[in-house]
Amino acid sequence: MASENREKRMGSLPPEIIQGGMGIGVSSWKLAGAVARAGAMGVVSGTALETVYARRLQLGDLDGSVRRALAHFPVPEVARQVVERYFVEGGKAADEPFRGVSMYTLRPSPELQLLSVVSNFAEVWLAKEAGGGGPIGINYLYKIQMPLPACLYGAMLAGVDYVIVGAGSPEAVPELLRAYSAGVPGTMPIKVQYAAPTDVYAQSFDPRVLFADRSPPELAKPRFLAIVASVDLARRLRLDEACCPDGFVIEGYTAGGHNAPPRGPLKLDPRGQPVYGMLDEVDLGAIASLGLPFWLAGTYGRPSALRDAQVQGAAGIQVGTAFAFCEESGLTSELRERVLASVVEGSLSVRTDSIASPTGFPFKIVELAGTVSDDVVYEERRRVCDAGFLRMPYKTPSGEVGYRCPAEPATVYERKSGRAQQTEGRLCLCNGLLANIGLGQRRSDGRSEPALLTAGDDVLSIRRYLGAGASSYSATEVVAALRRGA
Repeated sequence: MASENREKRMGSLPPEIIQGGMGIGVSSWKLAGAVARAGAMGVVSGTALETVYARRLQLGDLDGSVRRALAHFPVPEVARQVVERYFVEGGKAADEPFRGVSMYTLRPSPELQLLSVVSNFAEVWLAKEAGGGGPIGINYLYKIQMPLPACLYGAMLAGVDYVIVGAGSPEAVPELLRAYSAGVPGTMPIKVQYAAPTDVYAQSFDPRVLFADRSPPELAKPRFLAIVASVDLARRLRLDEACCPDGFVIEGYTAGGHNAPPRGPLKLDPRGQPVYGMLDEVDLGAIASLGLPFWLAGTYGRPSALRDAQVQGAAGIQVGTAFAFCEESGLTSELRERVLASVVEGSLSVRTDSIASPTGFPFKIVELAGTVSDDVVYEERRRVCDAGFLRMPYKTPSGEVGYRCPAEPATVYERKSGRAQQTEGRLCLCNGLLANIGLGQRRSDGRSEPALLTAGDDVLSIRRYLGAGASSYSATEVVAALRRGA
């Protein structure tokens, strides 16, 4: 019955415009709600919501939105425990560090998993409240595997309409969605470095932990879109009934954030950027032959893009960069204003860095003074790994499972069977992306973590959304411009 109601409410036509699920908190509930009200699909970022919500509460939840969402959580006692643990009336002192959230392992504490459930529920619930009945999706990175089972359950509890997953081969997601829709535990395999072929590692979430005194409810199963950058991956997912998605987002290498690495031998241009070529162009005819709807992403923020994509057989487009710098995005107003001023001047640049991200994927970095893209800021920042979203599990020589990140101090990484060379040039995305949205950690030396911005190659083109004399633009204006072009 829940699925039937979902189909009636959403209709049979897929959305033409999908807002990108960007960074940590950039694709916030406010942005997703504004996009959904404008008639497109709003998307919240599901990355690191545990820490985002813990820190929002420590800042005092001044608009009351977090506590308003948690008041609707189906297990009030669990939501109350989260508020009691992290809420600071009036907000913490400016020079006081945020209270930490424990990092995920293969055996996370029940409290951490429940925080994941609660925070993902709240972000989706707020987006749907603000979205006026329009479709709301949530975006995850498959590279961040260990929190995913609990996060997905929280989003489904809030009635999320679409789940969008990239940065890997998300074959385990459909089974998790099926399990949770039936109210039973969900499990997914976890990749562990140096593991033997016979080793089996997994992460699970059991809804019965949440609903201790009653059976978990059956939930509407959201539609699942896989973000892919090759026909090979799309075909493999399509032909496996167990992991077949409801559609694909075909993301090109000009998109912001993480990009798929170039196919073939790695070559660098004079700026040290990976060189992409014909092998990296996706055959859209082959994608269309798979028989599922697909959307095109990467420099599709121009007014004619929707029409051009549909001519090529796509259902529509996914747009990130244009929404990332609009008024409703989660970026701090100071960063948005600086970026837009540089865009108007024509002085902003973006580089694709092949080693900056601890994930090993190329990552696009906005070159902006005072952020980690600045060599001086990078050198002055003290390396620390205390957020840990991108830590990878690895099998130690003794057979235990450890956790490491090449952006942590080189000496620490070496103690964990890593090589110091693998830490060179790595940036702490976790702390940098939290700083982008005003949640940067305060350090003992009085400094706050510096920001780290990302954007697509076409960032200068967002100037088209600025009216005469305007210094900002809204999500509604972006949607309207994209529709006019079609």
